[in-house]
Amino acid sequence: MKKKLLSPVNDHVFKRVFGKHLRVLAGFLSAVLEMPIDASDIRVLDPNFRAERDDDKLGVLDVKVETRNGVIDVEVQVQPHLHLKKRLLYYTSRMFVEQIDKGQNYGKLTRAVSIMIVDFELIKTDSAFHHRYRLYDQENRLEYSDALEINVLEIPKVQKDETSPVSAWLRFFAAKTEDEFMSLAQTSPAMEEAWGVIKELSADERERLLAEDREKTRRDNAAYYETGLVEGIATGVEKGRAEGRMEERKNLVANMLAQGVSPEQISSFTGLTLGDVKALAGRN
Repeated sequence: MKKKLLSPVNDHVFKRVFGKHLRVLAGFLSAVLEMPIDASDIRVLDPNFRAERDDDKLGVLDVKVETRNGVIDVEVQVQPHLHLKKRLLYYTSRMFVEQIDKGQNYGKLTRAVSIMIVDFELIKTDSAFHHRYRLYDQENRLEYSDALEINVLEIPKVQKDETSPVSAWLRFFAAKTEDEFMSLAQTSPAMEEAWGVIKELSADERERLLAEDREKTRRDNAAYYETGLVEGIATGVEKGRAEGRMEERKNLVANMLAQGVSPEQISSFTGLTLGDVKALAGRN
């Protein structure tokens, strides 16, 4: 019985394929950034995962590299996260400013480019699967600088009839069967090598366990936050109801006072204590 193929969007698998095989990474980056990038020009930085918060058990397994064209970070996200767009902007900006220390020459700064591959629709305003953002003057249609660049690649949006190199890579990330991988492997040497690595990892029991453990941690993490979100919504609804009742009482007291009803009479009519009536009326 054939073992199920590991998915390229599993971040452990992604790190193994793109962080260890520079020809694969060079082919992918060349397609996304539309410029020739050679494997010999790539130097991998920060091979370990980074935590987003002190309590972050999952962390982010990204691939961060330095090239002649600047610093580039690539990561995969398979589920939506709160404030993901802001987080991506923050991390890209941080990559830029961390290149120099205080007092150093700004001329040493190079480009900071983020590439985020998402297995959901992050940009809901159109159907494009690749969005490329830079600093841009909308009014005069002028680019201020290419020093900061954010690329968002949305796997669900790519169509089978797309023929661009980057669309082929997105179909590779979405592939699940051997036939799909083999068909895509014929489109470029980099993708052929990537498919070979996927096969090797899928046949390696240790790698499978690491990938499955990573996936389990991700699911547990997602369930934790989903539970917290549901509980937070329920608490918010109940709080809203309580605040609504309080607002109704406040309006009732204000109206009765406006009609000349004394606080003592209001207390008698409503069952509220005299102290509550005065508090709701904003009186001491």
